[in-house]
Amino acid sequence: MKISRNASSGQRQAESGERPFGPSGPAVSIVGQGTWQLERNERSAIRALRRGVELGLRHIDTAEIYGGGAVESLVGRTLGGLRDQVFLVSKVNPRRATRAGLVRACEESLRRLRTDRLDGYLLHWLPPHPLGFAVEALETLADAGKIGVWGVSNFDEVKLEELMRLAEPGRVACNQVLYHLEERAVEHAVIPFCRRHGIALVAYSPFAVGSFPGPDSPGGRVLATIARSHGASPRQVALRFLTREPGSFVIPRSSDVAHVEDNAAAMKLRLDEAEVRAIDRAFPRGEQRSGVPML
Repeated sequence: MKISRNASSGQRQAESGERPFGPSGPAVSIVGQGTWQLERNERSAIRALRRGVELGLRHIDTAEIYGGGAVESLVGRTLGGLRDQVFLVSKVNPRRATRAGLVRACEESLRRLRTDRLDGYLLHWLPPHPLGFAVEALETLADAGKIGVWGVSNFDEVKLEELMRLAEPGRVACNQVLYHLEERAVEHAVIPFCRRHGIALVAYSPFAVGSFPGPDSPGGRVLATIARSHGASPRQVALRFLTREPGSFVIPRSSDVAHVEDNAAAMKLRLDEAEVRAIDRAFPRGEQRSGVPML
């Protein structure tokens, strides 16, 4: 990926819609593109993904379990001629996270994605094997140039702390979690932990799944009012609220070009403190609970 690891200023990154991805990662677009279930409408998905890259949504996230590998194959076909413009991330099925199994899984993902390296590689959720096995395998892949940065998905702060005891300082790049306006549990402990340690927080399903607040709901009216004042959409407002923390990213998925264009425009939106407080009141984060929410 041809993005400088040493941007000349944080302001330039903010204006371009990019942030450093973890303690040692490159600058990556704040809004990216998820790919879960995109195999259901392949042609439109490829058009949408390519349009997203054109608009700066260069963080593309996938996983080996999506469609049993079909989505990785779709992404591989999509990226013909675009690979060096993209920060490409995939996730390994944790059942394969032994020392040898994880390396094999990565090689298979690379073949499906038609590339020789991943920019990021994540454990999809907590593995049934000792975490140390996965750390060793991930470092082996990094040393071999098969992956850039590595991280996890669906880890709470307790498991993140365990992981960091096993890894060298600065090696855990990100934690990808379920996070949307009506599911803010990660704000209690997970996001503060990630912020303290420079770990990127990547929100998947930032619009929930088929339940984004409608215009007639109290929260929906708050979003609509703020959106009108910016000439934006309620979904753009939601994305900017979820990325208000310095190390946070979102990966909405869509196979619709118009939706992708709307998502991309969110990177130019800025919310003031009063607007953030209004959204916070409209969508209370609720009480802290153990673990992390998952789909």
